[in-house]
Amino acid sequence: MKSVLLITCTILFTMGSLNAQDKNADWANFGRFDSANQAVKQLPAGDRQVVFMGNSITEGWYRQDKDFFTGNKYINRGISGQTTSQMLIRFRRDVIELGPKVVVILAGTNDIAGNTGFISLENILGNLISMCELAKAHHISPVLCSVLPAFDYPWSPGKQPNIKIPQLNGLIKEYALKNHIAYVDYFSAMTDGNNGLPKRLSGDGVHPNADGNKIMEQTLKPVIDQILKK
Repeated sequence: MKSVLLITCTILFTMGSLNAQDKNADWANFGRFDSANQAVKQLPAGDRQVVFMGNSITEGWYRQDKDFFTGNKYINRGISGQTTSQMLIRFRRDVIELGPKVVVILAGTNDIAGNTGFISLENILGNLISMCELAKAHHISPVLCSVLPAFDYPWSPGKQPNIKIPQLNGLIKEYALKNHIAYVDYFSAMTDGNNGLPKRLSGDGVHPNADGNKIMEQTLKPVIDQILKK
């Protein structure tokens, strides 16, 4: 009996220690851009007018076509694997405090994949709405982007993104139109006809390659330019 009690106490202690470690972790990855943000804040206002908030698609975009960002003085704040909940938490640090005029928000696919647990499409939209409301409260124009097509996730199969992504995009578009927020439709320009990302635009069916990024750039840049002219 004593041995069973000892084992039980050990397990509970271990679980408590793991939970404590989790609580101490930088869940939203605030530290990722600490030094970069300090550098950006020293730039003239005209050199930090546009911030991109996103996940690995946004982060990889910068790596594949750095010239698109540096040439247009766009600031990339994409972090691989992140969900809208994590982005919302770090939105103040990585967007608002940089003082841009525009924030480009591309997010939601990792939520559907369940990267941080289950979340309904309505609550994904709620996180996106909260980011837009924060942006507008600080005189930043949000640009909402459709989630890119994906037929399935290699790291999280069976989540039906081919069905859920179009549904989420419908909610995002409806909100954007009702609230006079710019909406950029990558999905229609990149789908293979079966709600997936074609091989010519992606190596894994989720993340765009250089050709996919070019389509995104051609779709997005005129929208940003129009907002900056106002």
